[in-house]
Amino acid sequence: MYAVIQTGGKQYRVSEGATLRVEKIKADEGASIEIDKVLMVGEGDSVKIGSPYVDGGKVTATVKAHGRGKKVNIIKFKRRKHHMKRQGHRQSYTELEITGIAG
Repeated sequence: MYAVIQTGGKQYRVSEGATLRVEKIKADEGASIEIDKVLMVGEGDSVKIGSPYVDGGKVTATVKAHGRGKKVNIIKFKRRKHHMKRQGHRQSYTELEITGIAG
């Protein structure tokens, strides 16, 4: 069984037991959360598609860890103008383990 969920402005295809990194969620490590923005649920040939969300669709997950991703370096450079600007960014994430899909 698999589902397509929406969290943090992005969509993810998940199945039970899968681990994924999503945008940071305010929850403690080890806590169980429910994601009710389920766009699609499928098992074999049967597929339920929501408009926009599946009625009664729910995905439960456990928060495994919080962290920050790799550093992204931003460089702005204009030749012959003595202009160069450097900036870095590390995006925060939450690592989830999918424990159940209902729909």
